[in-house]
Amino acid sequence: MTVASPSAWANGDRQWGGYVEAGQTLHGGDNTNVAAAGALVPWSPMARLREGPLSFNWDLFVSQWRAPAMEGHRSFSQLGAIATLRYRFSDGASRWFAEAGIGATMMDRVYRTPTREFSTTFQFTEVLGMGYSFGARQEHELSLRLQHFSNAGIKKPNPGENFVRLRYAYRF
Repeated sequence: MTVASPSAWANGDRQWGGYVEAGQTLHGGDNTNVAAAGALVPWSPMARLREGPLSFNWDLFVSQWRAPAMEGHRSFSQLGAIATLRYRFSDGASRWFAEAGIGATMMDRVYRTPTREFSTTFQFTEVLGMGYSFGARQEHELSLRLQHFSNAGIKKPNPGENFVRLRYAYRF
């Protein structure tokens, strides 16, 4: 088995990738579930992001929310983009990484459940995640992510929604 050099761990973060992810809100009995698919597009706007433990990706995704409604469930489709900064521990030599990002999304209709009601289809999103790379080229990734959606007070009501999500990504 070949062991990758420390620079290979971080360089894997600079490869295009695709992912699937699933998660839910944590309200108790009336959770909203989410399934998503997306693309990871590397970009190096600064020289220090081309080498070392930091990397930058655009996270472009489509998702489907399945939420409780007055009768049964209702689905909501969403498109989004997140600018994501990744830090790989041990100066880039670790398989473990942390991520943070901010972006924007658009839903096909205003999100309404018996306990939450958005006022706009446009939402900002913030994400924090922790993950682990594996495989011969570190091409596989698993991460646990916390993601928040709200319109940042553009219009009331603005209760926001928080999800816990599990992601599997593959880097090409």
